[in-house]
Amino acid sequence: MSSAPTVVDEPIVEDHVEPDVPWIVIVWNDPINLMSYVTWVFQKLYGYPRAKAEKLMMDVHTKGKAVVANGPRERCEADVAALHGYGLWATFQRDR
Repeated sequence: MSSAPTVVDEPIVEDHVEPDVPWIVIVWNDPINLMSYVTWVFQKLYGYPRAKAEKLMMDVHTKGKAVVANGPRERCEADVAALHGYGLWATFQRDR
């Protein structure tokens, strides 16, 4: 019996794997919801202090949108569904 090591070729992998890039949740301005209500939703859903919730609401109001959360895709999907449940217009996308 020979005790020489066996040479094993490395497998050829052609799949390109991208790192798990965080996703962001964007709330868009709408003509329906009151600013006080949007502030309340941010406080209720995310537990943001009033000052942070008001700043995000003002970004939505003045800039047309605001990034209100980020994280894994599944959590962002759930956040968007919850925001829709409160009547806010929200989307999620990759953070680039």
